[in-house]
Amino acid sequence: MSKRRILLTEDELKIATKTSYVTTDEEAFKLFFTDCQLKSLRPHTIKFYREQFHAIKVPKVTMTEKDIKQLIMDMQNNGLKASTINTRLRALRSFFNFLYKNKHIKKNPIANVKLLNQRKEIVPTFSKDQLQLLFSLCDKKTFVGVRDYTIMLLMLDTAIRVNELANIKLSDVKENEIVIRETKTFFERIVPMSKKLKEQIDIYIRIRGRADTNKLFINQDGNELKKRSIQTRIEHYGKLSGIKDVRVSCHTFRHTSAKMFIVNGGNAFHLQQLLGHTSLEITKKYVNLWSTDVAESHKKYSALNNII
Repeated sequence: MSKRRILLTEDELKIATKTSYVTTDEEAFKLFFTDCQLKSLRPHTIKFYREQFHAIKVPKVTMTEKDIKQLIMDMQNNGLKASTINTRLRALRSFFNFLYKNKHIKKNPIANVKLLNQRKEIVPTFSKDQLQLLFSLCDKKTFVGVRDYTIMLLMLDTAIRVNELANIKLSDVKENEIVIRETKTFFERIVPMSKKLKEQIDIYIRIRGRADTNKLFINQDGNELKKRSIQTRIEHYGKLSGIKDVRVSCHTFRHTSAKMFIVNGGNAFHLQQLLGHTSLEITKKYVNLWSTDVAESHKKYSALNNII
C-alpha cells in the first residue's frame, strides 16, 4: 500500500471543511449556467450572461470587491457609458449572488458595490407622420406587406415585446384580446385589441391560410416567423423611410405605444398591465420621460385654472 499524501485534494478539503467552495472558474460557470437552465431562463437571457462575461474577459471566482471596483474604473477609462457598465455589473451580480447564496464562495465580492448613477435619457419615439410613413411602405398587394403592416399595428396597439409577438399562436387570438404566453416575467397576461387591430388581424388570418405551424405570423414558406426576422423587417422599413432622428425598431414601437397611451389619457396602472411590468417603478419611467407632454397637460389641468 502506497504512502498517504500529506496534502488533501480539493475534493477532500471540501469534505474536511464541510464546504462546497468552488476553486476554479470553469467549475463556477458550470454551476451557474446549470442553475440558469434548471430555472428555465430564456435562451436570450443565458446568451446575455455569456456575452457580458465575455466582454468582461470572464470574471474570476477569486475576484475581490477591490478587483470589481478596479474593473469599473478600467471600463470608465476605456470610455464605456454608465449604462453599459451597469449592464455588465448586473450580470456579475447575478453570478456572484448565485455562488454566495449556494455557499460556493466564502464572501460575496459585489455585495457592497453599487451601480453607477446614469442620466435618464429621453427615448425618441415616432411621430404620427412617421408612423403613417412606415405603414404606407408596406405593400398591401403582397402577403409580406399585409403581414408586416399587421405586425406594426399590433406592436403599436398592444406595446408587446418582439419575442412575445413572435410566439403568439392562432389560438391565442380571441374576440377582443390576445393571450401573451411567452413573457419575460413568466406570467401570462391578456392584452386588449382595438377594433381597428382586430379587423386587420382578421384580414391577415384569412390571407395567411393554413400552414405547417400554429404560430400567428409566418414567412412565405409557411414556417413560423422568427424574432430576428421580425426585427430585420422593421429595420428594412426604417431604411426605406429615411427616418433619421428616431431608431426604427420593434422596441421603438413599444415606447411609442406607451407614450401615446399616457398622452391620450391612460393611467400608469393600466400601462403597467399592458407592458407586462412586475413593478410600477419601471412603468413610471415611461410616464416621467415625456416632460413636454406633462407641461402641456399642466396648462390644461392645473389646479389654479379654476381658482384664479
